[in-house]
Amino acid sequence: MKFVFADLRRTGMATFELYRRSTIGMCLTETLDEMVSSGTLSPELAIQVLVQFDKSMTEALESQVKNKVSIKGHLHTYRFCDNVWTFILQDAVFKSEECQETVGHVKIVACDSKLLSQ
Repeated sequence: MKFVFADLRRTGMATFELYRRSTIGMCLTETLDEMVSSGTLSPELAIQVLVQFDKSMTEALESQVKNKVSIKGHLHTYRFCDNVWTFILQDAVFKSEECQETVGHVKIVACDSKLLSQ
Protein backbone atom coordinates (compact mmCIF):
# COMPACT_ATOMS: atom_id res chain seq x y z
CA MET A 1 0.00 0.00 0.00
CA LYS A 2 2.33 2.66 -1.21
CA PHE A 3 -0.28 5.43 -1.19
CA VAL A 4 -1.32 5.19 2.45
CA PHE A 5 2.22 4.62 3.70
CA ALA A 6 3.38 7.70 1.83
CA ASP A 7 0.62 9.79 3.42
CA LEU A 8 1.44 8.43 6.87
CA ARG A 9 5.05 9.48 6.54
CA ARG A 10 4.02 13.00 5.47
CA THR A 11 1.87 13.46 8.58
CA GLY A 12 4.91 13.07 10.81
CA MET A 13 3.21 10.51 13.06
CA ALA A 14 5.68 8.47 15.04
CA THR A 15 4.43 4.90 15.34
CA PHE A 16 6.09 1.54 15.20
CA GLU A 17 4.75 -0.38 12.24
CA LEU A 18 5.98 -3.80 13.36
CA TYR A 19 2.85 -5.78 12.55
CA ARG A 20 2.00 -4.25 9.17
CA ARG A 21 4.26 -6.75 7.39
CA SER A 22 2.39 -9.68 8.94
CA THR A 23 -0.19 -11.52 6.83
CA ILE A 24 -3.11 -9.75 8.49
CA GLY A 25 -1.34 -6.39 8.29
CA MET A 26 -0.62 -6.81 4.57
CA CYS A 27 -4.26 -7.79 3.90
CA LEU A 28 -5.51 -4.76 5.83
CA THR A 29 -3.09 -2.51 3.95
CA GLU A 30 -4.17 -3.87 0.55
CA THR A 31 -7.85 -3.47 1.42
CA LEU A 32 -7.36 0.10 2.64
CA ASP A 33 -5.38 0.91 -0.50
CA GLU A 34 -8.21 -0.41 -2.70
CA MET A 35 -10.76 1.60 -0.73
CA VAL A 36 -8.70 4.80 -0.99
CA SER A 37 -8.14 4.22 -4.73
CA SER A 38 -11.87 3.71 -5.36
CA GLY A 39 -12.81 6.77 -3.31
CA THR A 40 -14.69 4.71 -0.70
CA LEU A 41 -12.34 5.83 2.07
CA SER A 42 -10.33 9.00 2.59
CA PRO A 43 -6.55 8.70 2.95
CA GLU A 44 -6.80 10.32 6.38
CA LEU A 45 -9.23 7.68 7.64
CA ALA A 46 -7.06 4.91 6.18
CA ILE A 47 -4.11 6.30 8.15
CA GLN A 48 -6.19 6.34 11.33
CA VAL A 49 -7.14 2.69 10.75
CA LEU A 50 -3.47 1.70 10.35
CA VAL A 51 -2.44 3.59 13.49
CA GLN A 52 -5.24 1.89 15.44
CA PHE A 53 -4.16 -1.48 14.00
CA ASP A 54 -0.62 -0.87 15.31
CA LYS A 55 -1.95 -0.05 18.79
CA SER A 56 -4.45 -2.92 18.86
CA MET A 57 -1.89 -5.54 17.81
CA THR A 58 0.51 -4.36 20.50
CA GLU A 59 -2.19 -4.44 23.18
CA ALA A 60 -3.56 -7.84 22.09
CA LEU A 61 -0.17 -9.52 22.04
CA GLU A 62 0.73 -8.01 25.39
CA SER A 63 -2.48 -9.00 27.17
CA GLN A 64 -3.63 -12.20 25.45
CA VAL A 65 -0.50 -14.20 24.61
CA LYS A 66 0.80 -16.07 27.65
CA ASN A 67 2.94 -18.80 26.07
CA LYS A 68 6.70 -18.64 26.33
CA VAL A 69 9.02 -19.73 23.56
CA SER A 70 12.79 -20.09 23.59
CA ILE A 71 14.76 -19.48 20.40
CA LYS A 72 18.23 -20.79 19.61
CA GLY A 73 20.08 -20.45 16.35
CA HIS A 74 23.15 -19.17 14.57
CA LEU A 75 23.23 -15.38 14.46
CA HIS A 76 23.82 -14.33 10.86
CA THR A 77 23.18 -10.57 11.13
CA TYR A 78 22.06 -8.10 13.77
CA ARG A 79 21.31 -4.39 13.76
CA PHE A 80 20.13 -1.74 16.23
CA CYS A 81 18.68 1.36 14.60
CA ASP A 82 16.10 3.86 15.89
CA ASN A 83 15.53 1.80 19.06
CA VAL A 84 14.64 -1.29 17.01
CA TRP A 85 16.65 -4.51 17.08
CA THR A 86 16.74 -6.73 13.99
CA PHE A 87 18.20 -10.24 14.17
CA ILE A 88 18.57 -12.72 11.33
CA LEU A 89 19.05 -16.28 12.55
CA GLN A 90 19.95 -19.40 10.62
CA ASP A 91 18.84 -22.88 11.66
CA ALA A 92 16.69 -21.43 14.43
CA VAL A 93 14.99 -23.80 16.86
CA PHE A 94 11.78 -22.57 18.50
CA LYS A 95 10.83 -24.51 21.66
CA SER A 96 7.66 -24.24 23.70
CA GLU A 97 6.16 -26.57 26.30
CA GLU A 98 4.12 -28.33 23.60
CA CYS A 99 6.39 -28.53 20.58
CA GLN A 100 9.65 -27.71 18.83
CA GLU A 101 10.11 -26.27 15.31
CA THR A 102 13.26 -25.73 13.28
CA VAL A 103 13.34 -22.92 10.73
CA GLY A 104 16.09 -22.39 8.15
CA HIS A 105 16.10 -18.59 8.25
CA VAL A 106 14.14 -16.25 10.51
CA LYS A 107 14.10 -12.48 10.91
CA ILE A 108 13.21 -11.15 14.35
CA VAL A 109 12.33 -7.48 14.79
CA ALA A 110 12.04 -6.27 18.38
CA CYS A 111 11.70 -3.02 20.28
CA ASP A 112 11.12 -1.85 23.84
CA SER A 113 7.38 -2.18 24.51
CA LYS A 114 7.49 1.02 26.57
CA LEU A 115 8.33 2.92 23.39
CA LEU A 116 5.20 1.59 21.65
CA SER A 117 2.89 3.50 23.98
CA GLN A 118 4.52 6.86 23.35
